Amino acid sequence: MLKQINLKNWKSFKEATLYIDPITILIGTNSSGKSNIIDALDFLSRIPEAKSLESALIGDSHTPGIRGGLEWVVRKPETQFTLEAVISGEYKQEDEKVEFDCLYSITSEIEPKIQLINEFIKLIKSNDNNGINNSSENTVLEVLKKIFIINPIPQNMRDYSPLSKILEQDGSNIAGVLAALPEPEKEKIEQTLLNYLSQLPEGDLQRVWAEPVGRLGSDAMLYCEEKWGENQEPLLVDARGMSDGTLRFLAILTALLTRPEGSLIVIEEVDNGLHPSRAGLLLKMLKEIGKKRNIDILVTTHNPALMDELTPDFIPFVMVAYRDQDTGESQLIPLDEIENLPKLMASGSLGKITQQGLLEKSLAKHNE
Repeated sequence: MLKQINLKNWKSFKEATLYIDPITILIGTNSSGKSNIIDALDFLSRIPEAKSLESALIGDSHTPGIRGGLEWVVRKPETQFTLEAVISGEYKQEDEKVEFDCLYSITSEIEPKIQLINEFIKLIKSNDNNGINNSSENTVLEVLKKIFIINPIPQNMRDYSPLSKILEQDGSNIAGVLAALPEPEKEKIEQTLLNYLSQLPEGDLQRVWAEPVGRLGSDAMLYCEEKWGENQEPLLVDARGMSDGTLRFLAILTALLTRPEGSLIVIEEVDNGLHPSRAGLLLKMLKEIGKKRNIDILVTTHNPALMDELTPDFIPFVMVAYRDQDTGESQLIPLDEIENLPKLMASGSLGKITQQGLLEKSLAKHNE
């Protein structure tokens, strides 16, 4: 599993560390650097299968480039960046389980040309004395490959989609993924979708499912069945008639239920399009499914409604991104390491003190 990432001269960060827990909530205002963290994870996830460093950064015919383009990958006026990932894993060796922590590091230059400066894997600790071997290297690559960034785009989810095994980042093939699931897994996942979706303010949902359509049955459509009144007949609705919030919620749920165990699922602005009254349900869903399927989850938000739903047990897993007022650099700090947090929380909820700018003011004083 991925335990932390270190950023050096990456985008708006001079030097920062993000700790990754079973559920990590990254908060901060717009332009604080939250998206740049996600871009770093996006880059790391491309490394195992990228044809070259250049294609990992600027993209190719199958993959778009890193957000913002090459010009903004390195914090100016620097020309090199370093990203590091601390990874824990295990493998079997002669009937014994070897557990280890290691550091993966990559340093790249973008000017005067894109080139790899340094790349290595270093063992941090292990219950075996043989050092790095093929098994531990393969584990590192597998962990990086299992970083999945989902950014559901409802308008891309409303059409028919081909039967698929892997969910796209924009959720566009959600119908194809659900329809292609083997029984009884398909029935089990669709029931879980219904269990959570029925708690949204979208009417009384009776069923959620996807099925193949057309003469060849190679495409699929997403459906739900709603009932609005005691005397009303159930209404069949396909993806074209579903709300943006429902489709986003379904895409996030489907990612949680279909990605491989051991994955890190990253969701930017997780509550986008969701009714504020359902923020608590969203957090409950992330926590329950993540724990059940051994999936780590990183979400970003600046929504006061969601922050207000963070119960005390969530506080140790909240990271705050903010800008240094003098240098403009993005910085990260665990919420519970802010010195006067108890005093701030005494004046209002986390959402309230964030909305009023009190958290930012406190962090500005913290840096003085």
